[in-house]
Amino acid sequence: MDSVPLTDDDRRALVTWAADCAQRVLPLFERRVPDDPRPRAALDGTRAFANGERHRGPLRPLAWAALAAAKETDDPVAYAVARAAAAAVAIPYIHPIATPHQVKHIVGPPLYAARARALAGEDADEEVRWALGHADTTVREVTRRFPRGRHGRTALGSLSAKIEDGLRAPAPAR
Repeated sequence: MDSVPLTDDDRRALVTWAADCAQRVLPLFERRVPDDPRPRAALDGTRAFANGERHRGPLRPLAWAALAAAKETDDPVAYAVARAAAAAVAIPYIHPIATPHQVKHIVGPPLYAARARALAGEDADEEVRWALGHADTTVREVTRRFPRGRHGRTALGSLSAKIEDGLRAPAPAR
């Protein structure tokens, strides 16, 4: 199986962007499940990794905790937000293996952030535009190193493909 070059700097750039995507919707979770700190803790750990303060090892429990927060809520908006946080904190674990599955990890945080917005009756397309507009050169380049993802034929799959297509496209002029 082919390998994809992936440095710690690449991972930190991905993590910063992913955390920014998830952070934008975190208030939706905290309004609905105010006593559950797990998604915020996951994003705090993500930011510590992005800033070079933490190695990948301690992030795994934070990812599992954010995922558990998603599974334990019956609120679909809170579920999507917690999934965005779990996806962001899992970014450092992307494998340098050239498989389409790795792209699903990259698009996960903005995908679930947009899903949370849609479920909250807000503009999911605006969330996608924000995520793509804030994806720097490294995020786009790393995405292009991997084979195209397999997104499925659901609404979520279409949204995932839209995010990936946007990341693979040249960055808009600023």
